[in-house]
Amino acid sequence: MSEFTVDDPATGEIIATVADGGPAEATAAVDAAERAARGWARTPARARSEILHRAFDLMLRDKEKLAALIVSENGKPLADARGEVSYAAEFFRWYAEEAVRTDGSYGPSPAGGTRTLVTRRPVGIAALVTPWNFPAAMATRKIGPALAAGCTAVLKPAAETPLTALAIADLLTEAGLPDGVLTLVNSTDAGSVVGTWLADARVRKISFTGSTRVGRLLLGQAAERVVNTSMELGGNAPFVVTADADLDAAVDGAMIAKFRNGGQACTAANRFYVHADVADDFLARLGKRVEALTVGSGGEIGPLISAKALDGVTALVDSAVAAGARIVARADIPADGKGHFFPPTVLADVPADAEIVQEEIFGPVAPVVTWRDERELLDLVNDTEMGLAAYVYAGDLQHALRLGEAIEAGMVGINRGLVSDPAAPFGGLKQSGVGREGAREGLHEYTEIQYLSVDWPEA
Repeated sequence: MSEFTVDDPATGEIIATVADGGPAEATAAVDAAERAARGWARTPARARSEILHRAFDLMLRDKEKLAALIVSENGKPLADARGEVSYAAEFFRWYAEEAVRTDGSYGPSPAGGTRTLVTRRPVGIAALVTPWNFPAAMATRKIGPALAAGCTAVLKPAAETPLTALAIADLLTEAGLPDGVLTLVNSTDAGSVVGTWLADARVRKISFTGSTRVGRLLLGQAAERVVNTSMELGGNAPFVVTADADLDAAVDGAMIAKFRNGGQACTAANRFYVHADVADDFLARLGKRVEALTVGSGGEIGPLISAKALDGVTALVDSAVAAGARIVARADIPADGKGHFFPPTVLADVPADAEIVQEEIFGPVAPVVTWRDERELLDLVNDTEMGLAAYVYAGDLQHALRLGEAIEAGMVGINRGLVSDPAAPFGGLKQSGVGREGAREGLHEYTEIQYLSVDWPEA
């Protein structure tokens, strides 16, 4: 089998060499999942729960090791990496608790003569495909509910960040997960691996997190065999600030929603709509915070994942400036020229139809558009095929809620800059995805409903 290297995006140095799988390895992984499927589905829910509980404990035990691993292969700051490990572990604890609470129903038929028994069963072998930006959390958010539901799974992590997933798989083995229940296939040719899985009649589920472009392709392939699908796709999150908003709170929220993980998150605030009456004040406060950010290894903002990503963000900013936007604040980046660093930037006077507003930036850039008329604001906010996350800051809570309900997004942060929570259903509207992860809904994504009609003659 061939191999590929894993690089540190902050330095460009090679940190590991990993086996590069292809269709043969993809099929072998399904073979292992098939061998383990019957036994795992029949394993009592309490036993599955205890394995997930142990995995949660082990992740916290190894929190520093996992965080250091994320820093080295992903480039995010250590504080962010530690936060991700805690968040990722919580999915194991949440689904350890949900595993023993699978629901169903029993009751008489209205017409009489039968009893109706409704239950849930594992959907079957699940193919899981995760991105590079949250290598721990995106893995556990899929692994946790799949295992809790009684499914065996095959996982393809992103080629940029395979090491964290490998470490988590080792911890699951230590926790007592039987052989074959979860098998990883690392590959630089995602299409051949995932295509092999979708063409395999034994695979009954695919859960993918990534771009909308790739998601459309996978949905087309899944449709050929009517495979159960969950898709968490691209975002273009608006961040709305009203005239009566608490600007200190709004700036605090903006720093989280925009600059967490260097803006490399599908839920990241992508475009800011600030009321004209407070725009100058907001820009001044946000600019001061952004200029104070430290960028570099060990800083508050890490590198972008690749040279290609750096080129893409640079092109969007250049295009915005050419269209009339102004750079009003910028942080410094390391002067040594190493790593894929882009300076955190605030843009003012951004045209509402600028490319940087229409496209997902995936970088530390905050483009600010001003508004006055609320109806026009909502037209701008909803004029996108994406609908994953949104943020609203307003002084009047009812007004904030009305705005939130009018925004076409699956998740809306009301006066807060973070929407992710293992206990809440994560997912989007429109072309931002299909299905939900997290919460009870996330477990249901890995089950199918079965109904048994029981003959019940009247006495």
